Amino acid sequence: MKIFITREILSEGIDLIRKELPNAEIKIQSEAEILTKNKLKREIADIDGLLCSLSDKIDGEVISAAKNLKIISNYAVGFDNIDIKFATKKKIMVTNTPGVLTEATADIAWGLIFATARRLIEADKYLRAGKWKRWTPTLLLGYDLYGKTLGIIGMGRIGSAVARRAVGFNMQIIYFSRTPKPEIEKKLGAKFMDLTTLLKEADIVSIHVPLTNETKKMIGKKELNLMKKTAILINTSRGSVIDEQALIEVLKEKKIAAVGLDVYTREPIDAEKNPLVRLENVVLLPHIGSATYETRTKMALIAAKNLILALKGEMPPNLVNQL
Repeated sequence: MKIFITREILSEGIDLIRKELPNAEIKIQSEAEILTKNKLKREIADIDGLLCSLSDKIDGEVISAAKNLKIISNYAVGFDNIDIKFATKKKIMVTNTPGVLTEATADIAWGLIFATARRLIEADKYLRAGKWKRWTPTLLLGYDLYGKTLGIIGMGRIGSAVARRAVGFNMQIIYFSRTPKPEIEKKLGAKFMDLTTLLKEADIVSIHVPLTNETKKMIGKKELNLMKKTAILINTSRGSVIDEQALIEVLKEKKIAAVGLDVYTREPIDAEKNPLVRLENVVLLPHIGSATYETRTKMALIAAKNLILALKGEMPPNLVNQL
């Protein structure tokens, strides 16, 4: 039995695989080497199990290269990096790691809210550059969060976790989702509204939707122009939910106050060519929404268990396709 792991996950996951499948041949991609599409195709040609990350594009061409593949265990909640229909056609199980990264991602969304509203990154750079010579009343003015209106696009697990944190700031919570969430409305005092109204009314807009055909570029130039000039946009979902070029134009024209991003249309972004890097009213993170020791360990264990059960001929608990 052969297993290929495209990124070195935390040791707890690797140890579990070795314990449960002691005779398996496990190969882990070196962090020092770029995993190209051709190399990925060669590596999976004769493997039984693949444990991959969100940054690995497992399309039909890649899947076709695998002769014995039984399971694609995705080390992520989302699985838009995998051609699910083609995998299903080939009778290959696909699994994910749901639930465990909700709170960590909600925390990072709030980290971006703080950083953008109070210009924390700018302030840190200003001090380190030796520019702080005296206190002045207008130095690095930002925006209050207490009592403001938080607009959440996508009131799923992560969106509702972000909303829960807003209660302590006495914020008005408004949201747009595929369906209303009466329980959340009752518990948090949240108000359901259409996307257009939300964008017009919110002081902070935080995006928490999966990437689908319906959500791709759902926030474009038209939507961005609906926002207040003092509004802040946060995205910790998927980069392609926002039209990145339209966002750059709006930021350059200062039609909104600031943006906090953990995800991008192309990852990793090109730090030399992407205009977002040179804009001061943007806080950029390298897709670290779930990057805590606790969360990444849980993800490693879930991905490992999904892989193990499938290779033992059992049904993994986090199956996203029906064979």
